[in-house]
Amino acid sequence: MPILNSIISWVNVKRLHQIDLFKQYPFDVQQEVLFRLLEQAAKTTWGIQYGFDSIFSIEEFQQRIPISTYEDITPYVNRLREGEQNLLWPTEIKWFAKSSGTTADKSKFIPVSFEALEDCHFRGGKDVIAFYTRERPETGILKGKALTLGGSSQINKFSNQSFYGDLSAVLIENLPFWANFIRTPSAEVALIPEFEEKLKKIVTHTFNENVTSIAGVPSWNLVLLQSVLDYTGKKDILQVWPNLELFTHGGISFTPYREQFKKLIPSERMNYLETYNASEGFFGIQDELDRDDMLLMLDLGVFYEFIPMDHFHEPKPPAYTVRDVKEGVNYALVITTNAGLWRYMIGDTIMFTSLKPHKIKITGRTKYYINAFGEEVILDNAEKALMNACRETGAVVKEYTAGPLYMSRKSQGAHEWIIEFETEPGNMERFVEVLDQTLCSINSDYEAKRYKNITLNEPRIISVEPGTFYRWMQHRGKLGGQNKIPRLSNDRKYLDELADFLTR
Repeated sequence: MPILNSIISWVNVKRLHQIDLFKQYPFDVQQEVLFRLLEQAAKTTWGIQYGFDSIFSIEEFQQRIPISTYEDITPYVNRLREGEQNLLWPTEIKWFAKSSGTTADKSKFIPVSFEALEDCHFRGGKDVIAFYTRERPETGILKGKALTLGGSSQINKFSNQSFYGDLSAVLIENLPFWANFIRTPSAEVALIPEFEEKLKKIVTHTFNENVTSIAGVPSWNLVLLQSVLDYTGKKDILQVWPNLELFTHGGISFTPYREQFKKLIPSERMNYLETYNASEGFFGIQDELDRDDMLLMLDLGVFYEFIPMDHFHEPKPPAYTVRDVKEGVNYALVITTNAGLWRYMIGDTIMFTSLKPHKIKITGRTKYYINAFGEEVILDNAEKALMNACRETGAVVKEYTAGPLYMSRKSQGAHEWIIEFETEPGNMERFVEVLDQTLCSINSDYEAKRYKNITLNEPRIISVEPGTFYRWMQHRGKLGGQNKIPRLSNDRKYLDELADFLTR
């Protein structure tokens, strides 16, 4: 182990130097990434169609290549799934990451190339270790194992030439052999498709291991940790894994879950580190533990563009590179990747918190917000408002979803929140008041609609019993993995669906 630590330390020093370079020269590095991608894919079907070999500037790239959504590239993905090659990317595409869709709950199948695995996803994972060991040089995480709660999907066949599964399953299938010595559970257990069966196996296989770090989506890891305590009869997780010191999380906001994790892992030594690792690529890492934003990773084979949400619905919205973005603006993220996604609208929105270096926060989704009355409430607004309301009233929110309560002849509109509390507010009226006041203070559009209750009344809160959201997701067949509880919606689809479920 000392030899392994020395090797990792040497690799980390070299890598941190490379990262310092893209911090200093962000636009130059991004420009280099783009033209390397264009050169590599020039002879593909897509590259020939758009004349990649005659594109000599970013402006020309943006003029020639249309911004695309998953619906736009679906015909190419379908052909790739049948084994056809050299369509979007020159090297073989035989892996597809199954991701929850944003249209009618359909699944998306994101192409995953060898380069995307090696130069983006795996390299991003190594960068997490580099940043953490720099922040905590005394760390003992490499002396134990990393517990990863992956997706509830096995590897499935499209054909004899192509396979699909959750991103975590695809990564597990392609990990180098030595990774099995530092991770748990085994691939056999990790790839069990049924979430609850897998959960039981993970608990029985890992409670005696020396687990020093865990990784995954916060909501499902809370279920795992509680299952460990139920199985072992211990009071907290440190009695099971005394050397646990790091939770690497992503996929959803950690804000609603932070206090719950602190209760289960009552240690000042415990650290929490956010990553932005999507099916489409590894985009960001929290490189400083005392900040809550993430460094945008500019040299992992992804070229980024940013569309201001104020212009998002225009026929030809402006798309900026890292050279022209501004702090505090809500942007839709557009990516070009080393798996053949070209000017692809991923569906996430981000905001820059720093430009030297480029650091970001995920603010929500282009389709997940509440704007039924012109109030433009995004996920970041909702999380801040809930955090303040909890702080003021002693409440702890476990899960929630929110959407519009439409106007009627007898009443104005409002926002309806269905909330599952870990700890109920000491005063529910004060909770609603703080929630409302915070939204007004951080969102001028919401404040205008709330003025004298002309358009919007105060929020309506419906408190549901513990376990409601878990049972609802189970009923929907969406337990585990990258399945996420829908937080905000511009219609009542999820509110009405959940309300109907509660009456059963």
